[in-house]
Amino acid sequence: MAQVAEDRKLWDKWLSERSNEACEELIQRYMPLVHYHVQRVFVGLPKSVQKEDLISHGLLGLYDALQKFNPDRDLKFDTYASFRVRGAIIDGLRKEDWLPRSMRDKIKKVEATTEKLEQAYGRYITSDEVADELNMDKHEVEQIMTEYYTASLLSIDEKTQDSEKNETYAGSIEDKQTKKPEEHLDDLTTKQELALIIKQLSEKEQMVISLFYFEEMTFTEIGHILNLSTSRISQIHSKSLFRLQQAMKKAQN
Repeated sequence: MAQVAEDRKLWDKWLSERSNEACEELIQRYMPLVHYHVQRVFVGLPKSVQKEDLISHGLLGLYDALQKFNPDRDLKFDTYASFRVRGAIIDGLRKEDWLPRSMRDKIKKVEATTEKLEQAYGRYITSDEVADELNMDKHEVEQIMTEYYTASLLSIDEKTQDSEKNETYAGSIEDKQTKKPEEHLDDLTTKQELALIIKQLSEKEQMVISLFYFEEMTFTEIGHILNLSTSRISQIHSKSLFRLQQAMKKAQN
């Protein structure tokens, strides 16, 4: 009860007086939220990205949340701040050319080799087969495709490439609530494809995918559960994601 009263007093001081002292205290209290979202984003980024930069972006988002939070709305600050913090981190990344040209070249090479082997064998191919073809380590191939997945994320606030329309991707998104019959069929096919691939993953791979994407745990937290190192969890995630990406590409073609 004492902690709740102290929190309320701190919030009242910030909201009514915009006290710098209260602001600094609130930032310290909600720093774990920043670190949580930084870790979530950081695991899929190339080594050239510094975690400290992501923390700086996240702090800007947290401060922005403090400035704009309206306690009269039926929304917890933690929930509101999460959107602001993650958004600030992603926006900060998009303003930087964080994916080196050399990595983009590797992505193109892995993609081209994957497609070539799939056409040759008439089936999904493994990261080991791509690695053998390119004389690379399989973990490097998996990490390259994980970075490709992250680099492919689009901000819905970015301008579209249609020069005749001055609108963002958000303005051009279709209404997904009302789907055409063929879209229902496409969705069903995609889900069936993914379900089949997920079932073919090992028990540990399925567990990592489930805990990371559905339970929103970090690699470190998953490692504690499975008694494995964080780096090993990262490898399992990359390998699983490589196979799932192939399924998604096939379903979309």
